[in-house]
Amino acid sequence: MLTRPRHRGVRFAGVIAALAMAAAAGTLLAPPANADTVRSTEAWVLSALNVQQAWSVTQGQGVVVAVIDSGVDSRVSDLTGQVHRGPDFTGVRTPPSSNFWGVHGTWMGSLIAGHGHGPGDASGIVGVAPQSKILSIRVITDADDPNASAYERQSAPQGQHELARAITYAVHHGASVISMSLGYSLQSAAVRAALQDAFTHNVVVVASAGNSGEQSGASGSGHAPYSFPADYPGVLAVGAVTSAGQPASFSSENLSVQVAAPGFQVPAQGRDGAYWLVSGTSPACALTAGVVALIKAKYPHLTDTKIISAIITSTTPGSRPKGGYNDRVGFGEVNAAAAVTTAGKLAGERAQPAGGLQPTAHFGGGTAAIPAPPVQSRGIGTLLLYCLLGVCCLGLVAVAVSRMFALHDRPGRRTAMPADSAAESLVPRITAGPPGRHAAPRIRGDDPAEQ
Repeated sequence: MLTRPRHRGVRFAGVIAALAMAAAAGTLLAPPANADTVRSTEAWVLSALNVQQAWSVTQGQGVVVAVIDSGVDSRVSDLTGQVHRGPDFTGVRTPPSSNFWGVHGTWMGSLIAGHGHGPGDASGIVGVAPQSKILSIRVITDADDPNASAYERQSAPQGQHELARAITYAVHHGASVISMSLGYSLQSAAVRAALQDAFTHNVVVVASAGNSGEQSGASGSGHAPYSFPADYPGVLAVGAVTSAGQPASFSSENLSVQVAAPGFQVPAQGRDGAYWLVSGTSPACALTAGVVALIKAKYPHLTDTKIISAIITSTTPGSRPKGGYNDRVGFGEVNAAAAVTTAGKLAGERAQPAGGLQPTAHFGGGTAAIPAPPVQSRGIGTLLLYCLLGVCCLGLVAVAVSRMFALHDRPGRRTAMPADSAAESLVPRITAGPPGRHAAPRIRGDDPAEQ
């Protein structure tokens, strides 16, 4: 990853070397850099990624990888016929013929699509996806570019808009993978929109996580500052490990890191045709983009989400952190052969519904945990029987009501309570007393004649 300290009011974009430590950015491979020296020096990188086994299935044929960087020189021996030059969005006029044009970008391009040279392509660098193609899009300058100072004086928003334009150009000019070994300290709505466009068109975006690991350790902050585009949703962010599989000291540690790849003293071809040992999260990003190209070539219709899932779930077992994840190597070190195999399994999966996974399949114990309904559902015969009973009940009610009205309207029949019955209940009876005594006197008022 390339980063440069941001000055007040000017652009923040990386263009100095791949390492946070300037001295280790790129070291010329010790002479004589013959085929045996280069290939033998590169062997640990290919072995760590388990690339040779993946090559029996796919070598990235037909896939275009957009390298958004300082430019990729198409004239170097290990990239002849592999590079298509896209636009220059830097806003400066450094010609591609300049020795300071495309230094960093050419390193990255050779790691992705280098095919070697000489008889049987046995000499030089072989990239992870040697049959893929490179679309070179220039958005940053290298440190020694004569126009680097003019580039740095441009505003930060301009740099972000140029990156957004580069992403959009890649998406709409045939790229199915984007590799960005660069970083910004701030987010951008324009870049977010461009990345959404890439997602919509099923273009996988890979970015370096950053080279601020040592800085964060020195400051005691506990984690490195976040870098963009690595920390945008949907972007596969890559950290760096050494040949021993240990996290590189400079590799940024934060929750954007999803996987790790070789990033310390990785052999690469420069624009001068020489071979360099490059360190940083930049080569780790480029190597991982090559793995994505392998998967894309074999399974071109696999979604970017599934491709990223295939990579992060198939990391080399011995490289996986305790607990499955940490913020230095993410889910572990990329394993090209295992990623291709896992992608094949995902490609064979039955498509999920548009709404994604059904909640009952993952929450509350699934469908097996749903209790039976308290009342069994009734069949059509039962429902018809209940309807018939209901009609009969309504008929009986109607008959009873009609008979009641008929009795009420019959001529000469008294329906009120008889008067004598009422008097009998209200007035005490006169009863005879015991023998030899007078009858009890009548209660006054009983006989109307006495009133």
